[in-house]
This record gives sequence, C-alpha cells and structure tokens, in this order.
Amino acid sequence: MDSPKTMAAHYNDTVVRQFSILSVVVGVVGMLVGVIIAAQLAWPELNFGIPWLSYGRLRPLHTNAVIFGFGGSALFATSYYVVQRTCQVRLFAGPLAAFTFWGWVLVIASAVVSLPMGYTQGKEYAELEWPIDILITLVWVSYAIVFFGTIGVRKVKHIYVANWFFGAFILAVALLHVVNAAAIPAGFMKSYSAYAGVQDAMVQWWYGHNAVGFFLTAGFLGMMYYFIPKQAGRPVYSYRLSIVHFWALIFTYMWAGPHHLHYTALPDWTQSVGMVFSLILLAPSWGGMINGIMTLSGAWHKLRDDPILRFLIVSLSFYGMSTFEGPMMSIKTVNALSHYTDWTVGHVHSGALGWVGLISMGSLYYLVPRLFGKDKMHSIKAIELHFWMATIGIVLYIAAMWIAGVMQGLMWRAINPDGTLTYTFVESVKATYPFYVIRVAGGLLYLGGMLVMAWNVWMTVLSGKKADAPIPLISAAAA
Repeated sequence: MDSPKTMAAHYNDTVVRQFSILSVVVGVVGMLVGVIIAAQLAWPELNFGIPWLSYGRLRPLHTNAVIFGFGGSALFATSYYVVQRTCQVRLFAGPLAAFTFWGWVLVIASAVVSLPMGYTQGKEYAELEWPIDILITLVWVSYAIVFFGTIGVRKVKHIYVANWFFGAFILAVALLHVVNAAAIPAGFMKSYSAYAGVQDAMVQWWYGHNAVGFFLTAGFLGMMYYFIPKQAGRPVYSYRLSIVHFWALIFTYMWAGPHHLHYTALPDWTQSVGMVFSLILLAPSWGGMINGIMTLSGAWHKLRDDPILRFLIVSLSFYGMSTFEGPMMSIKTVNALSHYTDWTVGHVHSGALGWVGLISMGSLYYLVPRLFGKDKMHSIKAIELHFWMATIGIVLYIAAMWIAGVMQGLMWRAINPDGTLTYTFVESVKATYPFYVIRVAGGLLYLGGMLVMAWNVWMTVLSGKKADAPIPLISAAAA
C-alpha cells in the first residue's frame, strides 16, 4: 500500500474514472429512454398499456437521466480532473469525493425507480421527491467542499478560468436547488411546494432556466476552456475575453427565467424583464463561443484529422446557434408563435444534443485514455463514426422539430373570415406525424453513436490500467 507521502504525490483520478464511466453508461440508458418516448409520440400504442412505460412517467426519467446522470457525471469527472491539474494538488477531502460518486449513483438509481412509479413533484427538471432532494443537497454540499477546498490548498497563485465557471455552476445550482425544492412533506414520497400559484411558477422557472444557464451552460463552459486549448495545443484566444464572458454571463442569466411565462398570470413587467435580459444574454454567450472557436487560430488544419477536436468545436457552433435562438424565442411576438409548440423542443435539443452532448463526448474522449494509461482511444475511426452519427442525428432531430413547431404555431393561430379556427387541434397533430417519425430516426442515430462510444470506452478500459497520474513539480501556469 502507498505511503501517505507517495499518495500525496499523485492526483486522485479514481473518482474521475468512476464518474467518466458512469456518464457513458447513464448516457446510453437516458438516450434509449428518449428514443422510446419519441417513438411513443409517433406510435402511442408502444406503451403497451403499461403505466410504468407511459410517456408521462418516462419523459421525466429521460430528462433527469440525460441532464443529471449523463451531463452531471461528466461535469463531476471533468471538474475533478481540471481542478487538480490547474491547482497542482490532489483533491481535497478524498473520502468526501468518493461520497459524491456513490451518493450520485444513489440519486440516479432513486430516479430510475421512483419516476416510472409516478412519484413526482411535477416541476420541470425538479421532479424528484423530497427524500431524494435531501440526498442531492448532501452530495452537492460535499462536492462544493471538495472543489473549493482543492482551490483553497492550491500550489498555484492563479485560478484558471475553467475553475471560475465550474465554481459558479456549483454555487448557483446549490442555491437554485435549495430554494426551488422547498416543500412540505405529506408522506414518504409526497410533498407540496412551499410556494403557491404564480409565485410557484416564477420560482420554478427561475430554477428551470438557470438549470440551463448554470448546470447546462456554465459547467460545460468550464470544460470548453480547458479541453479545447488542451486538444488543440493552443492557448485560449483571449484570456481577457474569458473573464468578461464569465462575469457578464453569470450576472445576466439569473434574470432570464420569466421568458418561460409569457402570456400567463405573471405580471407583465416581470415577463418584460425576462425578455430584456434574454436578449442581453446573446452578447456574453457569443463572446464565449467566439473565444472557443478562435482558439483554433493557426491550427484549423487539425480539424481535418482530429475527431475529438471536431466534437469540441462543433459543439460550440451548436452553442452559438442555441444562444441566438433562445433570445429570439424570448421576444413576446415570436413567443406568441413558438410557445407550447415543438419549436421549443427543437431549441432545447439543439442545446442539449449539440452543445452539452458533443462537448461532453469530446471531453470524455480526451479523458478516458489518460485515465487508463493509454496514448489514445482504442479506435480513432470509431470516434470519427460517432461524430458523424451524432451530428446527422442532431440535424434530423432539430430540423424536424423546427418545421413541426412553426407549422403547429401557424395552424393554431389560423382564423377564418368569420372568426372561427381554420384547423382543429387534431388536424395539427396529424400534420405533425411525419416529423415525429423523422425525430425518431435522428434520435436512433444519436443513440447509435453513443453505443459506439460505449464500445470504444470499454475496449480502451480493458486494454489500459488504473494508475493515478503523478503531480508534476513544475509551474502550473501552462496547465
């Protein structure tokens, strides 16, 4: 067994390995459930009359598995990896880091059991009932102690920008979760929200949009600022822009939630505040995208033969597209057309599949061989295949949803000269059917790519060895 002195000279990569593998496994499961519910929307009889397989039960399981299981595990893995390398110290409170892994596994397992059984608070991205919410809080506080404790004992004076984004994500998600999850228990798996009516809706979408803003954006921007420069072998295009990007983004995002509640009982001025801040968000979002893409200045040729770099850079193009589309959809007149349609579903998935999915996959392809003592993944051709399957799958999915959504909005608003509706709701559903089938095809391609990744990771792990990397004695300025 290693002595304490030898242990201190190595990074704690065990927990990074665990979260990396968990991310891939839960990603496959979560995306499989997504394809199943997409197929149910095209062919409703596919639930076979079984309550546990109904769309209403499986849809929250899909979102929780993909966002918190796949994305969350990738965030744990990358943040633990990055904070050690950029601070040049072993993770603070190793046993607590191990608890975050096993606690997160228990959270995911609890979701897999409770959501199909119908236990839900009915809040978007916050469906899990109060006992699981308490467990999430314990895991998250432990995560914060480990992450900020590592920064606190760092050997390098400078705090690299990726850690600013990871840190903001950890603090903001803690605040969002605790406030939105406030509830009065009414049994083991039943509770009532501490808020009522329009206040409950306002708190929920303050949480819901900032789950996107901090969990699905700030955290993954932490990945972007570390792994793109590393994979490209180039410094960040503008370090000054990265700091401006950070402060502008985290300040502005907090105010954008009310745009989810246009044309509701929410006060009109609150809706307008949400719209204005959503429009302002375009500037810092595109500043970050430009900073990431321009990091390739002088190294564009690497995209031709480096599929990992392609994952990372193409994810930024989807990030830029989604962060243009979101502010546009927050404009009240546009929202009058898009709200409650599949355009919103297309928008969410251009961000989720294109930005979050691709940046996570690229980062994991960078991590896995290094975590298992290999120079590269088992098969570079498999990474190439995965990239094209994922990209074509995304394009099919979001194009189908955009067309379906705009068509739905126009059909619902169409009025005859005498003031009656031109189309019944059923007619709009029938017209949407072909696009639902295309979505299933896109989802199958994306899931297929994830299965290719799972095989590639498995083969890399089998031929590798578990060995924690030594902590270098040189300066971490270039880490």
